[in-house]
Amino acid sequence: MEVSKDKLKLPSYGVLMFISCGAAFCCYFASNMRLPVVPLYATSLGINTAQIGYINSAFFLMAGCLSLPLGFVSDRLGRKLLACLGLLVLSGASFFLYFSNTFIQLMWSYLFIGIGLAAFGPTMMAYVADISPATHLGRSYGWYTTALYCGMSLGPAAGGFVAHASGFLQVFLVSGILVFLNFWIVFFFLPRTRWGSGPRSEKAKTVSLFRQLFKNRPLMGCWLITLGGCFGLGMFITFIPLHAKNQNLNVKQIGLVFFVQGLVNALSRIPLGYLSDKVANRKNLVAIGMIGFTAAMIGFGMSRTPGHFMMFAIALGCSMGLAFTSIGALIAETVDSELRGLAMGGYNTCIYFGMMLSSALMGSVIQRIGFEYGFYITAVVNLPLIIIFYLSMKNFSPIRAE
Repeated sequence: MEVSKDKLKLPSYGVLMFISCGAAFCCYFASNMRLPVVPLYATSLGINTAQIGYINSAFFLMAGCLSLPLGFVSDRLGRKLLACLGLLVLSGASFFLYFSNTFIQLMWSYLFIGIGLAAFGPTMMAYVADISPATHLGRSYGWYTTALYCGMSLGPAAGGFVAHASGFLQVFLVSGILVFLNFWIVFFFLPRTRWGSGPRSEKAKTVSLFRQLFKNRPLMGCWLITLGGCFGLGMFITFIPLHAKNQNLNVKQIGLVFFVQGLVNALSRIPLGYLSDKVANRKNLVAIGMIGFTAAMIGFGMSRTPGHFMMFAIALGCSMGLAFTSIGALIAETVDSELRGLAMGGYNTCIYFGMMLSSALMGSVIQRIGFEYGFYITAVVNLPLIIIFYLSMKNFSPIRAE
């Protein structure tokens, strides 16, 4: 109980949140500069649409496979070590992209980007839960994911502008330098913390920990809806540049579509995080957000002009802000503090597997039926998952105040 009281000291909580948000912003800004650039760069090398999907799926596969075990490692060895290692790998992968000019080389670069983000992402999400009072989880994830998505929104826009001004390769060089600088910021300024609310009473066996998690129905519901939502997000990240190019948007306009989506996504999360702490049941916000997300996927399929793409990018950003802020808080509430790294690792696994499945499967589907129907299929996939999620959260009542 003493550790819980320490966590309620506002100055310490505020400083730690500021450092965490800064680290997330820098990491995702730099690493996401590549998003609108790599598909176009790959096309210029003669790589086809299906192969571009495979390149992205290599990243998602590696990140998805490693997020769960690396989340577990962060529970045992601490958050700072894993975060720093992840940043070093990300920096090296960006520099390798600079020298890549074949399909295989791009695949290898994306595999290492997946390793880096698998180490950094779950670790930092668990870190935020560790330093937050139970009554502040919604706003903590609101602030943290706002910083994250500001980085994700500004990064692709910056990548588009750099590519337009200096060429594709300069984007990868700048990205690698920025991630390397962020490593030193995290190394010097991010303090070490215990992984949970105190030392473990006993050394639990790994198998029993996994069994305990997979019997947790509310957690499984959160993971499942994350998987479905990120199947749609993978469609946006991987195929919007190509779909928009087919509708005569240029590189700068494509970067702006990513920017608008990410910015709205980010700015909506702070007020929606506070709202999440106030409502009686966060699951309602998740369901409403995912219904809006599904509608945005349909809208992208129908988009023909820059205005259409911008409008549905705004809708996608708002919907993700509403749904995913509450999902992060719900996951932290469904498990004990000593299992948060593992739970957040599973959450990140679902994020990456969802996007991997989209990239791997939908490239071939789009070649047969076109971008429009590809986005419609993505919307249909999410509808039953929303219902399953809602039912899985039945009778779940977290305690938010001690």
